[in-house]
Amino acid sequence: MLFRFVFMTLFAFLADSASAYSFEFHNIQLESQIEALFAGNRDMAEIELTIDRMVDPSVDVAANLKIIDRMAADIERMRAEAGATSDFDKLAVLRRYIYQSGPWNGERVFSYDLDDPFGKGGRNRLLSDYLADRQGNCVSMPILLMILSNRMGLKTTLAQAPMHYLVKLTDSDGNQWNLEATSGAGFTRESYYRKRMPEMTDAAIANGLFLRGLTRDETIVVMASGIVTHLTDTGRLEDAAAVSDRLLSHAPNFLHTKLTRADVLGHLFNRDVVDRYKFARNIPPDARAYADELYQQNVAAFAEAEALGWRESKEKF
Repeated sequence: MLFRFVFMTLFAFLADSASAYSFEFHNIQLESQIEALFAGNRDMAEIELTIDRMVDPSVDVAANLKIIDRMAADIERMRAEAGATSDFDKLAVLRRYIYQSGPWNGERVFSYDLDDPFGKGGRNRLLSDYLADRQGNCVSMPILLMILSNRMGLKTTLAQAPMHYLVKLTDSDGNQWNLEATSGAGFTRESYYRKRMPEMTDAAIANGLFLRGLTRDETIVVMASGIVTHLTDTGRLEDAAAVSDRLLSHAPNFLHTKLTRADVLGHLFNRDVVDRYKFARNIPPDARAYADELYQQNVAAFAEAEALGWRESKEKF
C-alpha cells in the first residue's frame, strides 16, 4: 500500500504548492552503482542480478548469469530440435521449457508463488531467488520470461498493469501480444486485465500508464525500484529518495517512479514531522520548508497520477 496523505487535518495549513525539492546522494558508491545500471548496452540479466546484489550482497552475479546462460543454451537446443523458426514456434518452445515438467528443467517447473504473489517477502522479489527455488511472482516471473525470450531473438519488454507486470511481445508483423508470465506465458486479452482490474481506467490506458511496452530505461527503472523498496524497508529513507530522484532523471515521465518517490516522501514526513512534532503548530521555522516540501510533493504526485486516470490498486490479481 502506497503512503499517501488523504486527510491530514493536523497539517492542513501547510503550503498549497510543491516546488522542485530533490535529494542529493551522500553515498557516492550507491550513486555510481545506480548510474552504472544505465551505462552502455549491458545485458538485462546482468543488470537485474546486479540489482539483486545491491539488495542482498550474498547474491553471486557470475554464478546466476551462468545459470541463465545454460538455460538459454538448453532452450536454443530445444528450438533447433523442434525446427522452430517463427516467433510463435519459438515462444512455444520457451513455454515448454519454463512451465512444463521434463528433463530439460530437471522436472522442476517455474511456478507462481501463491503465498507471495506480489513479491513482498524480502528476497522473494529477486530473480536470483526465483532461479533457486523456482517460485516466482508478478515481478520475477515476467523479468525472467523477458530475458530468456530476448535471448531467443524475440522482441519483448515488460509492460505494467496495476500492481502487476506482464510481458509485451511484438511479432515479426508488428502485432503486439500480452504474455501473462504468471500463467504459462499465455496470450492474454486486454479485456481480461480490465475485468480483473477495474481501477485500470480508459484514461490510464490512453495516457500510457498501463499495457504499453516499456522502454529500455523504464524497464531498468522498474527493476531498480526494488532497491528503493529495500532502502525504504530498512529505514534508509534519504538514500531511497535520492535513488528515486536519479531513476526519474532517466525516465522523467514514468509515473510508477513518481509514485514510488511519493511513497518515500510520505515515510520521511511521518518520521521527521508527524512523529517528531505531532501538530503543525509545533514545527519550528527552520523545519517548516522541509515539511511543506515533503507533504505537498506527496500530495501533488498522487494528484497528477489521478488526473492521468490512475486509481489505487486493491491488490487482487
